[in-house]
Amino acid sequence: MAPPPEHAPLAERVEELLAAGGPLPIVAAGQPVLRRGTEPYEGQLGPALLARFVEALRETMHAAPGVGLAAPQVGVELRIAVIEDPAPVPEEIAVARGRVPQPFRVLVNPVYEPVGIARAAFFEGCLSVPGWQAVVARHAEVRLRAEDERGHALDEAFGGWPARIVQHETDHLDGTLYLDRAEPRSLSTNAAVTALWSQPTPRTAAAALGFELP
Repeated sequence: MAPPPEHAPLAERVEELLAAGGPLPIVAAGQPVLRRGTEPYEGQLGPALLARFVEALRETMHAAPGVGLAAPQVGVELRIAVIEDPAPVPEEIAVARGRVPQPFRVLVNPVYEPVGIARAAFFEGCLSVPGWQAVVARHAEVRLRAEDERGHALDEAFGGWPARIVQHETDHLDGTLYLDRAEPRSLSTNAAVTALWSQPTPRTAAAALGFELP
């Protein structure tokens, strides 16, 4: 399905996206919509259409599968993202990465700021950059301010892997991809990560590929 014309009103474009049903097509790196940033959500879709759009984002995230999805990744330049992580990983990895289950959340107009100066570096991927992963050093803890889909305020601190998800998805809304923050020497195919760098931390990869960790 061809994407809706970009000059059409946002509500019209979202209606057309949803009309096809099923998971939405995910936009890949190289498309300008991933780099332009987004406009704040101020009721452009209306409550009923927003609810349908959020459900489509959730369905698309699950189908991919992923733990987060931002509106620009389906071609919509609104400041909306969804996250959810059942954290189906071995305990050793969960402990090393601070990965704990996260319920489904809708983030409307999110912004984050670091809490403290600690940083953590791990391999990270993106549904809009399929087939690749790279090590990204991110804030170990962040404070997120946003609203949910009903307009209720969110003000919460996230640490560990949830903090990484929050930063990754909010970055999408600013036109930033994880590659912009990645250690270039760590860039690896998914197959290479599985075969060589599946350890709980990227220390072995850093030593072998020649990059530093924070």
